[in-house]
Amino acid sequence: MKITQSTKEDIPEIFRLYKLATAYQKIKFPENHWPKFDHELVATEVIENRQYKLIIGNKIACVWAITYSDPQIWEDGDNDSSIFIHRIATNPDFRGNNFVKLIADWAKNLAQTLNRSFIRMDTCGKNERLIKHYEHCGFKFLGTKKLKDTSGLPSHYSNADVCFFEIELA
Repeated sequence: MKITQSTKEDIPEIFRLYKLATAYQKIKFPENHWPKFDHELVATEVIENRQYKLIIGNKIACVWAITYSDPQIWEDGDNDSSIFIHRIATNPDFRGNNFVKLIADWAKNLAQTLNRSFIRMDTCGKNERLIKHYEHCGFKFLGTKKLKDTSGLPSHYSNADVCFFEIELA
């Protein structure tokens, strides 16, 4: 198992995993699921070294993105002492391996290296099972609210209940 930055060559697989994750979300959470993401968004993340992959054997088992600022979603909670995790998508062949916990541990190491104090994450829709899963992976559930301004954000944020999570590093 290895975590590394995604490359331009990975972009088709990233979108394949997003498509599979969205199909799974539509079954499990029909009221709120990912939209089709913009190719330019992912390409920019790859170029900026903010798109990651977990590889098992020679397969991409999971992908996610990070950012170092998220003011539109986190509003007053946005600060320069956080790492924000977005769009975790697991290859269905590898479901059930608790990758969120692995990603959280990886993010803690990255945050410490960058002198950051928080790992933050959000999800749309109040999915109690998912909230419990994220808590089990070490995140504290901070609550739910609607965003003030969703212009420019992916469409699943529009009028959604957004759940906020964080890990505070000591």
